[in-house]
Amino acid sequence: MILRQILRLSSIFSSAVSVHLRRNIGLSAIVFNKAKELDPVQKLFLDKIREYNTKSKQAGGPVDAGPDFQKDMNESLARLQRQYGEGDLTKFPEFKFE
Repeated sequence: MILRQILRLSSIFSSAVSVHLRRNIGLSAIVFNKAKELDPVQKLFLDKIREYNTKSKQAGGPVDAGPDFQKDMNESLARLQRQYGEGDLTKFPEFKFE
């Protein structure tokens, strides 16, 4: 009886240790991968994301969005305000729990 419990606890302990080791190895692989040079496709993807981010900050909104986009955005916001009431729909709502 006691032997069974000891064996069960040891198997639980070993599975927990193996999960912990797998996580650590996985995280260390990511850290070492960042230290190496990226794959050319990954590098191109990250460069495009960074380029879009700088353009978006300069433009103050979406990049290469024409007047049609702004018109559709305003119509959607007006429709949502009619449906759900007044308020700023571009901000996340604040919840107050008492």
